[in-house]
Amino acid sequence: MSNWHGFSAQFPTGYPSFSQRGGPFPGAASSSSGESGSGIAGQPQFDIFDWHPAYQSCQRFFLDHAQYDNGVQAVAALINISLPFQWTSNPIVNSAGPMPNAAGPGAYSHPWPRPGPASSARGQPIPAWVSLVPYIRRLVITGMDSKGIMHGFFGEDWRKGLGPLHECERRNYLFAAKSTEWAEVKHHYDMSPHESVPFLKPLQDAQLAEIEGAEQTWSQWLAMQDWMVGPRAPNLEGEAKDDA
Repeated sequence: MSNWHGFSAQFPTGYPSFSQRGGPFPGAASSSSGESGSGIAGQPQFDIFDWHPAYQSCQRFFLDHAQYDNGVQAVAALINISLPFQWTSNPIVNSAGPMPNAAGPGAYSHPWPRPGPASSARGQPIPAWVSLVPYIRRLVITGMDSKGIMHGFFGEDWRKGLGPLHECERRNYLFAAKSTEWAEVKHHYDMSPHESVPFLKPLQDAQLAEIEGAEQTWSQWLAMQDWMVGPRAPNLEGEAKDDA
């Protein structure tokens, strides 16, 4: 695997920042927000069966390649999240699954011998199931979710496979910040005593359309808190047009 070239971590204002040139994560200075296209909720063009193979491609890339890359390991160490091969109870070394005789929540416990990795309809092996959401969340809240780093972690298909989840997690972070104070937000994103969040950074490279979309969805959530759903749901979109 190639190394990051020119990676440097600095702490000018209490948040880690870095500049890097070349290496496996090109273009890490700009965010992908607003480029992911369709979200999951409220997007009729989202096709789950078209999306899923791309998500599996991201899983395979992450498990088979990215977690062994020096740049990915450096970022994971900085934001204090372990990679699957580093898990102590049931390390997952590649997309074929956990190590033999592994035990733990991610291990397989069927009482009969398991065949080799199953194949999808396209003939590709189905990767071991490892949720990528914790990694997306940690990258978002630490301001590391640039398109270059997302590409380095999850591969060429990351926009199609993880773009909708990335968009949702950015919105969730806005919601968390609006819902409660800093300490509660940090506690919510801490994963364990050993993988606590080392720092929180305001959402990076937020676009106006992203903020306005979050505002509309937040209004829908407030309406649900007052049971203004179904036949009682307010016409929030129409009200916004009237206000304009």
